[in-house]
Amino acid sequence: MNRKHFLFALTATITIQAACDRGDDAGPRTGEFAAEPEAKAAPLAGAAKVERGRYLVNAGACNDCHTPWKVGPNGPEPDMSRQLSGHPAAFEMPPPPAASGPWIGAIGATNTAWAGPWGVSFTANLTPDPTTGIGTWTEQNFIDTIRNARHMGAGRPLLPPMPAPMYAQLTDEDLGSIFAYLRTIPAIDNKVPAPRPPVTAALAPATTSIATRN
Repeated sequence: MNRKHFLFALTATITIQAACDRGDDAGPRTGEFAAEPEAKAAPLAGAAKVERGRYLVNAGACNDCHTPWKVGPNGPEPDMSRQLSGHPAAFEMPPPPAASGPWIGAIGATNTAWAGPWGVSFTANLTPDPTTGIGTWTEQNFIDTIRNARHMGAGRPLLPPMPAPMYAQLTDEDLGSIFAYLRTIPAIDNKVPAPRPPVTAALAPATTSIATRN
């Protein structure tokens, strides 16, 4: 290597070392082509919010319990003419059958009345009827009800089969979207009965033991 080539190589090495010492290979410094923070999506509003709520209500199977069932051409199905109106006030339920063996619950024919160790629960009217539904509720009332698993956020506990712990994992925006959709469905005047407390009763043995036969 002649003197000229040697000096060129030495100069290049010194320049690269100086750049490494300054941290030039560590990416842009503050104020030098820094990446812009990702813009936060704007909250849903209007028709988009309602549509999101419709999707969540259908995906969350709300009609399975809050809409009375009927027998259709393909078997039992939700009666959408009474969509999300809860247990029919005119459908009076007798006391549930006594639990026996491993069976601890019973379900009414409309799929809106449920009995178990907690007593008897009736699915709520979620329509915007101002007297018997949630027509006077605010969005925050609805969010608090799901978050706290209590009626209006501070009243009686929500009872099975309501899967409140799962729905409580939804964001406030999702719950607000559900409420927005519920405000758009037809209001149905249907006063759902109050839940019944559990009743303790002496149960007859399900079978006769071998020791007491004959």
